[in-house]
Amino acid sequence: QVQLVNSGGGLVQPGGSLRLSCAASGSIFSRNTMGWYRQAPGKQRELVATITSGSTRNIADDVKGRFTISRDYAKNTVYLQMNSLKPEDTAVYYCYFQNLPVGRDYWGQGTQVTVSS
Repeated sequence: QVQLVNSGGGLVQPGGSLRLSCAASGSIFSRNTMGWYRQAPGKQRELVATITSGSTRNIADDVKGRFTISRDYAKNTVYLQMNSLKPEDTAVYYCYFQNLPVGRDYWGQGTQVTVSS
């Protein structure tokens, strides 16, 4: 089992910034991937960004250049720095973890990000 505890999120004006963090604990393999997905009302959950234990990043096109994903490998923590936020970034953001090469998906409890003036 893997436990995920995330923090950050909240209300921000368009053009503002927020930082999310998520710490993993439990049965963590040396090879794994962590990251973030989001789900807006009435929409499916979608990828925001992931980063593997080997530092390979996968970032959604609509956040490239605005969002940065990083990891503290010693702390098993992943960060999402979100800049130039837009109202369409409003969603519940879920931390994600998967042991590699084949492992079940783990999800954090979700944190609300609201971009509004």
